[in-house]
Amino acid sequence: MREPVLSQAIEDYLKAIHFLHLTEKRVSTSAIAERLGVAQASVTGMIKKMAEMKLVEHSPYQGVELTAAGEKIALEIIRHHRLLELYLAEAMGYSWDKVHDEAEKLEHVISEEFEDKIDEFLGRPTADPHGAPIPTKDGQMPALECFALSQAEAGDHVVVRMVSDRDAEKLRYLGKIGLFPNIEIDVLEKAPFNGPVHIRINEVSHHLGRELADVILVDRIERESQSGERA
Repeated sequence: MREPVLSQAIEDYLKAIHFLHLTEKRVSTSAIAERLGVAQASVTGMIKKMAEMKLVEHSPYQGVELTAAGEKIALEIIRHHRLLELYLAEAMGYSWDKVHDEAEKLEHVISEEFEDKIDEFLGRPTADPHGAPIPTKDGQMPALECFALSQAEAGDHVVVRMVSDRDAEKLRYLGKIGLFPNIEIDVLEKAPFNGPVHIRINEVSHHLGRELADVILVDRIERESQSGERA
């Protein structure tokens, strides 16, 4: 069990900063405020408190960075969240568009023993229902090689690796057209000037707006030949 016991708000901040670190080394307070939907003044006060707890490093006008201790806690909460999402989907029958909000409520309160029981029950999984990697027990985040579907080129054959879980409406639509992790997609055409991406899934074509294509992470793969071999 980690010490000291932290508030849910602090854990939410650490998790948000971790995700923002994926695109920038030092995170601005305005970016944190936008992700969490809070006032920037509130962020400033919380960051000062977290810096005193040695969870973040902060220099005025230079942004925020997690310390090793802060990163460890963030990954632990992300592990809880993603294990809970998978448990809710596989054991309790939740659809993939509903697990995020439930996991947000539960991730802060489960014990380490309960976490271990879920992990064992699920067979030591490595990804959640949206394809996001689950951090290991010792705080390692598995690498995920992928890029946004909006960056794919016409003629690409790709496999879906991960879909953002932050918008339930988008997930419901993608589920309706059969787009889930590990599904293969043909990119037929990309309209210019941020126009839609024309794709094909299981011989059915769809047009996805760039905003939607941005939240779908994919990897290029080779097509299978008629003999079943990768061409």
